[in-house]
Amino acid sequence: MHAVIPVAGYGTRLRPHTYTIPKVLLNVAGKPILAHILDALIRHQIERVTIVIGHMGEQIQQYVRMHYSQLTCDFVVQHEPLGLGHAIWCARTSFGTEPVFIILGDTIFDADLKALLQIPTSAIGIKAVDDPRRFGVVEVSGGMVVRLIEKPSEPPSNLAIVGLYVIRNTPLLLECLEHLIMRHTTTKGEFQLTDALQCMVEHGEQIAAFPVEGWYDCGKPETLLETNRFLLARNTQAVAPPCDSVVLPPSYVAPTAIVERSVIGPYATVGEGAIIRDSRIQNSIVGAGASVIAAVLDGSLIGNNAIVNGSFHSLNVGDSSQINYA
Repeated sequence: MHAVIPVAGYGTRLRPHTYTIPKVLLNVAGKPILAHILDALIRHQIERVTIVIGHMGEQIQQYVRMHYSQLTCDFVVQHEPLGLGHAIWCARTSFGTEPVFIILGDTIFDADLKALLQIPTSAIGIKAVDDPRRFGVVEVSGGMVVRLIEKPSEPPSNLAIVGLYVIRNTPLLLECLEHLIMRHTTTKGEFQLTDALQCMVEHGEQIAAFPVEGWYDCGKPETLLETNRFLLARNTQAVAPPCDSVVLPPSYVAPTAIVERSVIGPYATVGEGAIIRDSRIQNSIVGAGASVIAAVLDGSLIGNNAIVNGSFHSLNVGDSSQINYA
């Protein structure tokens, strides 16, 4: 099995963080989003990986080569953001006719990947959602996909495609992608993998629907923090707090971080080399090398090497007084 991870997006919803770092390298629960995905692949003995890169792709290459030398990893450039189907088409020469496991690079899953990979037919991950209009949607009969539509205005079901795809008949997938691209057939202005899968179904390909309970998006600040909370709760481990500070679990504090006279957590991630002094931080992510002094943070994202200076006050306030801090 050959894994393909498309990560060429700009991550516009996570700006200003993604002005300087690719979305998949943002820290969540102690390591980059991409690292969580690659670690899962390694646990399932998938060691051949193609990563489709674009904007700031050299940072992704550098990170993977530095930290995942055990993987046989190819990097393919998607020069234009023309859709997920186009991204897979760009990677086609790296996997040929080998079965592929496509996993989106900005989403973390809580799913039995072993069971998914053992399904004898092609398969895709699905989950019931409240508003399926924002996703690719499937109709299912007897556990098999009978129809796929990309972001329909009137969804035929509430089953969304969640970004896990096992494709056994790779030649047919490439044939359907070529059909779309050569004829400039797009949906919402992009070449959609959903349309290629629908083409496969119309050619008789059996695609199983695999229910995925845990599906955690990392595309927006609020969902990134939600994913951080989930991963910290799932992978909770004891953190040795400094003698003058408190770390409330579940939290992650990097070994090289400096924490003084502060309360960290719950649901806080503090990156390598960060400095936290006289602060209270919960439900937040503090990037590597960042400095947070005399601040109270909740629901916050602090980028790498950023500086946050707050202030504390000592008050002696009499009856019937009013204090306002602008």
